[in-house]
Amino acid sequence: MIRSMRRLILAAVFILAAAPLALAQTPQRQTQEDDYTRYELLGPDTAQFRILYEVTATTVGAPFFFNAIRRGSVATDERVTDMMTGQPLKWEVVSGTQARAEGHPMADLETEWLKVYLARPVPKGGEGRVLIDKTYKDANSYFRDGETIVFDRSLGIRRNAVVLPVGYRLISCNVPSQVMATADGRVMITFMNTSAAAAPLVIRARPGLAPFTPKLSTTRGAPASVTMASQAARLSDRAHQDREIVYFPNDPSTHSFSLYHDYTESRPGVGHYFNVVRAGSSVSNPSAVLLDTGEALKVETLNGAQLKKRGLDAGEPVTDSTQIVVISFPAVKPGQSARLRITETYTDPNRYLREGDELVWDRAFGRPRNSVVLPAEWTVVASSIPAVISQDADGRQRLYFENGRNDEIQALIRARRVKE
Repeated sequence: MIRSMRRLILAAVFILAAAPLALAQTPQRQTQEDDYTRYELLGPDTAQFRILYEVTATTVGAPFFFNAIRRGSVATDERVTDMMTGQPLKWEVVSGTQARAEGHPMADLETEWLKVYLARPVPKGGEGRVLIDKTYKDANSYFRDGETIVFDRSLGIRRNAVVLPVGYRLISCNVPSQVMATADGRVMITFMNTSAAAAPLVIRARPGLAPFTPKLSTTRGAPASVTMASQAARLSDRAHQDREIVYFPNDPSTHSFSLYHDYTESRPGVGHYFNVVRAGSSVSNPSAVLLDTGEALKVETLNGAQLKKRGLDAGEPVTDSTQIVVISFPAVKPGQSARLRITETYTDPNRYLREGDELVWDRAFGRPRNSVVLPAEWTVVASSIPAVISQDADGRQRLYFENGRNDEIQALIRARRVKE
């Protein structure tokens, strides 16, 4: 009896001692953001399409990233690139069981996974950007219907583009989308899915598109109002624009709010970012990090006169008194890019204020993705623009605005305190 009790006690001690170790070894749940997929339809009789998938790994310390190989599709010609350096990354195909054991505990056991070896473990306060290039064969998603080709695929990724084969013209598309031409004249359909559900995309196209190389403006209108430059801005792929901003309003009586702004620079030779402060606003406490490495960057606040004296160009007209936040980073080399996070505090009594018992936020958003995180103990009672509303881990209410059009939205938010 005594021996049995002793064995039970020792077993309990062993289990309790081992539990923290087991918990410590459990992989963190894989997290990611900024997903964008471009599908390039290949020959109509091949049932094949090339996929260029951009994704950002955000699980701190993760050495790998796992990407599902969709069931029913046969993957070939896989290549993976680190988007910061432009260098190829090692990868292999693994089972769902292995994916679960090595960093993706939610992986579907019945699915095969592309295991990507990241160039560096995801840094604290940073991320790891990856480009996955692969070709799928899937006759259920891409097929011929007489002379018509059909791309019929449920897309869970929120930002997507589909490029038709050379010489094919678009007949129909059931998801509201931009339509534009690629550099080689192919038709591209691109959209941001603002729904919580996957987009049930169906595109139909037929041959018969005349060859065309754009050289002159094709839009009727006064030359003063319609220029090639303005057309380029209006016909840019909104879904692929990579700027994202999150606002954190402080006590409304201060008229101040903090924000961080994520931005990718890929132009060779560029080593500065200029944030021109809007008239009526003032900026303080600017800082910046290179998200790819977590490295802090040099930040200065200059006026227009100082900027001119240094021979720097903000990329837009500024007066001598205009405030400009200047971020310096290693100049981008060909084939490389840098992802920056710029953090600042603004004061703007005209756009952020308190009226009686209500907080008022009235600000134009020009970027495709914007979030406003209300102060603690405040809750939204009005929003002029549709938003996805959620609650952050600290209990603060978040309003997320997505604008798939190449224009601004004027977001008016009113909020009240939560009753104790």
